[in-house]
Amino acid sequence: MGSNTLQRFVLVAFGLAVLGLFVPIAFGLMPRVFFESSCSLGRSFGTSIACYGFIWNALTTAVFIGIVGPVIGTYLVHREMALIGETLAHAAFAGVAIGTLLFAGSGWGTPLLLSALVAGIVGALAVQFLAERTGSYGDVPIAIMLTGSFAVGTLVISLGGGFATVDINSILFGSIATVDGENVLLMAVLSIAVVGTVALTYKPLLYITFDEEAARVARFNVSAYNTLLIVLTAMVVVGSMQILGVILVAAMLVVPVAAGSQVTNSFRDSLYASVVVGELSAVSGLLLSWRYSLAPGATIVVVAIGIYLLSIALADRTNRTNAG
Repeated sequence: MGSNTLQRFVLVAFGLAVLGLFVPIAFGLMPRVFFESSCSLGRSFGTSIACYGFIWNALTTAVFIGIVGPVIGTYLVHREMALIGETLAHAAFAGVAIGTLLFAGSGWGTPLLLSALVAGIVGALAVQFLAERTGSYGDVPIAIMLTGSFAVGTLVISLGGGFATVDINSILFGSIATVDGENVLLMAVLSIAVVGTVALTYKPLLYITFDEEAARVARFNVSAYNTLLIVLTAMVVVGSMQILGVILVAAMLVVPVAAGSQVTNSFRDSLYASVVVGELSAVSGLLLSWRYSLAPGATIVVVAIGIYLLSIALADRTNRTNAG
């Protein structure tokens, strides 16, 4: 079985698992007997991990992150926009700060995620506006938005007397315990919207990724598709923040793509391989973080980097073999 065939087999297996298991969990359609049976099965192997609702919530969210992060990240990396995820995460942080004042006492829940989503999309549109209207180099608007939005968030926190109702560590570094059913549902909806949009606009997004001039010749609205891509990025960033945190969220847009690109030769195969790496990193990292009481975002990113290093070694070995 060739590497591409194996890669697509694994991807199909993940896809079936997502459709048959995690989508029903996210939408509250999974029967209670499933969770009871999973708990009993886990205990027969000496673990109670499947007995906790918050673990299923976090695992389901991690699965969606493992899909949408690499899907969007593949376009960003090939466009040399790797830092845009970090920038929009900082914009979302400002949204969380504002949401804390507006929804005092609500906790790290759906109201704050929605305020973060609004701020992230506004930040995405602002970056696009600055890039198109000022003629600045691509990294200048990104740097301005990255530092400016974090400064705004810090000022809002100071004006509000600090985070009285929200654990700032869970926002900065992610947390398993903060993911509730509403957050899972929001992440599922965002993921379906992102994957569906990318599937429908695959060809024009591919054009603008590699050759904007050719895209214009083909009569694609380059500005509109650039805006679409950056808004989709904001949606992915906000959905991923609850587990990865502001500090590490950009890693899932970049590291799986870097790993997938090492072992593939085409854009489409790179996208598929990146999703496989993203899923492996998100799921295994989350489970390891629970087992050893580690920060989930940091664990997921370290696992992803480990896979990236393995992919480099594999690519080097393959190249040496072909050269010999």
